Amino acid sequence: MSTTNHNQNTVSNKKSSCNTEDHKKWNRRSFLQALGLVGGGSMMLANTTLSVSRPSPLSIALSQSENDNILILCRLSGGNDGFNTIIPVYDYDIYANARPLIKVPPSEFITLNDDYAMPKPMNKLESVWGDGQMKVVHGVGYEDSSLSHFKGSDIYANTNLVEDDRTGFMGRYFQEIYPDYIFNPPASPPSIQIGSIGNLVFKGPENDFSFAVSNPTRLLQIAQNGTSYSTDGLGNCTYDDKVKHLREVTNTTFTYADVISAAYERSSAYDGYLNDSLGKQFSTIARLIKGNLGTKVYMVTLGGFDTHNNQTQRHQELLNSFSEAISTFYKDLTAAGWDDKVLTMTMSEFGRRFKENGSLGTDHGTAAPTLFFGSALNGSGFVGEHPDLSNLTRGGNVYNTTDFRQVYATVMKEWLCIDENTVGRVLLDGTYKSLDLGFNCSGINPNIPTDSEGITHIVTYRDSQTYINIANPETTHVDIALYNVIGQKVATLKNEVLIEGQHSIDVKASANTRLSTGPYVYRIETNKGNYSKSILIS
Repeated sequence: MSTTNHNQNTVSNKKSSCNTEDHKKWNRRSFLQALGLVGGGSMMLANTTLSVSRPSPLSIALSQSENDNILILCRLSGGNDGFNTIIPVYDYDIYANARPLIKVPPSEFITLNDDYAMPKPMNKLESVWGDGQMKVVHGVGYEDSSLSHFKGSDIYANTNLVEDDRTGFMGRYFQEIYPDYIFNPPASPPSIQIGSIGNLVFKGPENDFSFAVSNPTRLLQIAQNGTSYSTDGLGNCTYDDKVKHLREVTNTTFTYADVISAAYERSSAYDGYLNDSLGKQFSTIARLIKGNLGTKVYMVTLGGFDTHNNQTQRHQELLNSFSEAISTFYKDLTAAGWDDKVLTMTMSEFGRRFKENGSLGTDHGTAAPTLFFGSALNGSGFVGEHPDLSNLTRGGNVYNTTDFRQVYATVMKEWLCIDENTVGRVLLDGTYKSLDLGFNCSGINPNIPTDSEGITHIVTYRDSQTYINIANPETTHVDIALYNVIGQKVATLKNEVLIEGQHSIDVKASANTRLSTGPYVYRIETNKGNYSKSILIS
């Protein structure tokens, strides 16, 4: 038998042995999870790895709302030392005695007020503070804090202090309102991670909302030339079915790569970013925001904060990189008119111990400040109570004064404007009072969406009811329709002439049909234009 015939027979036998009943009930979701290919994608853009988190109904609604807020999560990985970031000047003697070799001396202070200062390596944030774009939340943490990097990171992602939960608070939210997300991707990625692929924050009970491609260079090439993997010529075998499904999911990722690349190219670079990891990450995000990508949540990462030794030099370098990136980022956004729409907050798996160790560093600790940045803060300042430096645990750590879940709840309710009941479920049935960070969703927002006729509209929630509040400057005909998250019209709320003045629409009552709990999108249409915005029905 010739080699050619042998190969042909081998192929023929392989095809003939294809059993269409073989593993007939294979689970596509489990198959993807086993390969780590679930829900998004990663690509190279400006020499930086991007990981894309795929959709939820909230994400779809947010993506269709032109003026909704954007959140940046900035991970300070390794456990940032809050005491050398925000220096407790009011108790400097206690601070200096606990850190005789690594303390920040008064000559290196950037004074924030009579009680607190920053070290000079953060000098680029001095103008951010002066411009009213920075707030500090004191003592963020939780009781009996884990001192493990892995456990600590997981707890800050899953918010579960009782058991090992392999889901994240954002992932649970996504899963709750869009359990079959992989088959209905929106036009643009609602979440993008840079330098933090696979973080537990975005993992739901069934689906992982981050997706990693083994070859990001290949993905960028596909984003540039528009090619994709063919699904033609595949048979009915289980193997072929798996290959087809993988190619379909990957092709969707390439579509995301294409819209990301298009947004990137629609905007221009801003000079001034440092050519380091965090500078590149923020520079890339700024271009995507300015390019109107439509993504609402970003995550960036700066590593290296596990400063057990040589902390003074290492921490100063990290803080310099951080302050440079934040300062330049908001200068970039301000120049483009986006600074009041973007909120940045820091997060870290724990703080550092109050007292220095014997290696010119600090060991794993508990509470630390959370820093916020953005014009929407409406002024710089401090929130909450600073930990008592004279009252330490047996291990030499401070007690937290602000629960980290209260910070999450505030951002979700008052910045992303998510219904309070939904936030409570996502945070594992916790109820947390909002912190005063300078913004809220309870009234008219300074950035009220306005259509071409000057109609302003804002959503409010009270007594388990949802209202659309409209301010109409002149009499005009309006058609207000309600759509579900897959674009199906479910009700007409108004189709009539509205006279000049204030109008409040009770969505449930006006719909005249049963509305399921969850996210929707309403659309206001006039003879001159239209506007769409996300809404939640509880």
